[in-house]
Amino acid sequence: MKAEIFLPDDYRPAEGEPFMNDRQLEYFRRKLEAWKADLLDDSKHTIEGLQDNTRNIPDIADRASEETDRALELRTRDRQRKLVAKIDQALRRIDEGEYGYCEATGEPISLKRLDARPIATLSLEAQERHERREKVHRDD
Repeated sequence: MKAEIFLPDDYRPAEGEPFMNDRQLEYFRRKLEAWKADLLDDSKHTIEGLQDNTRNIPDIADRASEETDRALELRTRDRQRKLVAKIDQALRRIDEGEYGYCEATGEPISLKRLDARPIATLSLEAQERHERREKVHRDD
């Protein structure tokens, strides 16, 4: 059983502390778990809404509009499902002691980047290189 880590409500990871110490890991774990809970809650409301909205709409324009809205909602939920999978991967990296390190270089990812995008797996520099390579291949 892991010891409970105390984190003040106003705690933010700081550059001056050891990288990915227990407090930082706990901060990011809580941030990821809260984000996941919000996404799953949104998803539950969507499913309830879609079940409630299975009514027969006689006007063809209204029906088309509702179908478009439903398709958009389902696309959004699919993106969120993929995001939940990335959150789960980040939580697994925390458990395995790999969180916060760039997959390409092994270097630490900046705390500022992780705070803004806690599912990041690449440092900013590696991400930019990756995007430049993708753009080059797309332009071919």
